[in-house]
Amino acid sequence: MIKSMTGYGKAVAEFTSRKLSIEAKSLNSKQLDLSLRLPSVFREKENEVRNLISSKLERGKVDLLISTELAAETAGISINHELALKYHTELKSLQRALREDCPEGLLPIILKMPEVVQSAKEELTENDWLLVRAGIEHALALVDEFRLGEGSILSADLKKRIQLILQYLAEVEPFEQQRMNDIRDKMIRDFSNYKSDFNGSAPDQNRFEQELIYYLERLDITEEKIRLKKHCDYFLETMDEGISQGKKLGFITQEIGREINTMGSKANQADMQKLVVQMKDELEKIKEQLMNIL
Repeated sequence: MIKSMTGYGKAVAEFTSRKLSIEAKSLNSKQLDLSLRLPSVFREKENEVRNLISSKLERGKVDLLISTELAAETAGISINHELALKYHTELKSLQRALREDCPEGLLPIILKMPEVVQSAKEELTENDWLLVRAGIEHALALVDEFRLGEGSILSADLKKRIQLILQYLAEVEPFEQQRMNDIRDKMIRDFSNYKSDFNGSAPDQNRFEQELIYYLERLDITEEKIRLKKHCDYFLETMDEGISQGKKLGFITQEIGREINTMGSKANQADMQKLVVQMKDELEKIKEQLMNIL
């Protein structure tokens, strides 16, 4: 199972005095990177929200926004009459001392003074929090569902590219055999020409054959082909496991790249090198996709 780190979810929670809009979105990141924007009334629950997100989404750059609206009948304000009257007395006294009138009156000034107008204090009950928590869990579940949908698309693309690497690997074989024959024939031909340069004493034929075998063994890519095939099969098996394992797939990809690079260094043949380049191209596309896999 493959799961993307890209996701989005939105939920609404309603109770007596408030209506909440909860939005969660995630992007790719090497670890869990949380950004929370919560109303002040939920600040005491921030740690609980963080723990909830980390348990549900595991990894990624996650933004959670909770916006709240107070119902009109409950979003009240209060005026501190006693404090307003004190401000009025002091301002009137100052007005008389300065012998100046205030054309618009003192009321607009008094209403702007500190703590004269007070908003109704918001309180979060335990029942309210349970509704909010359920809304957050619903939004996170939608993000996870979105991730699974994106993951199925990525999975199909990754499998296609692994199959292409295996296809190019199979196409290497006829060129590989021809390459070995060409190298052997060239070395034997060069050796025959070289013998004519000796004055009556031919070089050691047995030693030449030993060196020829040693050289051809160094160019042999049988082990690399076997390991590359096994790594590709292991990649596909890991993709089908019960949980998404982006990091593990990344490690397997490194091993695939190592075998392809070794084959390229041993190829010494134009057609084989073209196939190696095509394998590398597919592998780079796989690495790009893996950056967004959980």
